[in-house]
Amino acid sequence: MAERESFVLTRDVNIVTIPDGTPDTLRKGEHVTIHQSLGNNYTVVTESGYMVRIAGADADALGKEQHKLHTLVSETSPEAVEKNCWEVMKTVYDPEIPVNIVDLGLVYSCIVEPAGESENAVHITMTLTAPGCGMGPVIQGDVEKCIRALPGVSSVDVEVVLDPPWSREMMSEVAQLQLGLF
Repeated sequence: MAERESFVLTRDVNIVTIPDGTPDTLRKGEHVTIHQSLGNNYTVVTESGYMVRIAGADADALGKEQHKLHTLVSETSPEAVEKNCWEVMKTVYDPEIPVNIVDLGLVYSCIVEPAGESENAVHITMTLTAPGCGMGPVIQGDVEKCIRALPGVSSVDVEVVLDPPWSREMMSEVAQLQLGLF
């Protein structure tokens, strides 16, 4: 495992506590240690031992640069938009698990339908690793935000369902290997 980086916050920063998803603020001068910096967010551990998430937009508070999401396909056809949706969803991570939500098996479907000239409506059906997951709305919001930023997307609906329930068998082989489950 890589050595964890510690930082002193250079300004106040809004955070979300893990695992309950409660918004809060960390103050300038607080010490944090990066636990995970995958996707566009940072999971950090505070001096008091709390795990919290700092949005990528606040990377400067850690002395980091904000990650840039890129689009692999510039076309706006439904097929191209669907491909881009799957790619950007691979940049969304559960803040406690170092595997993206696609490889975790949390995304059940991505339906893209034309909604005008060069515009598409996107409907995502996904689940959570556990019912009542406090981070569920945060992850759902991350998916909506990254898809809404894609070219050719006019609307996004991210539906969280609990049936069928998630199980580790839904994870890709890569994810299972990454987590040492094989």
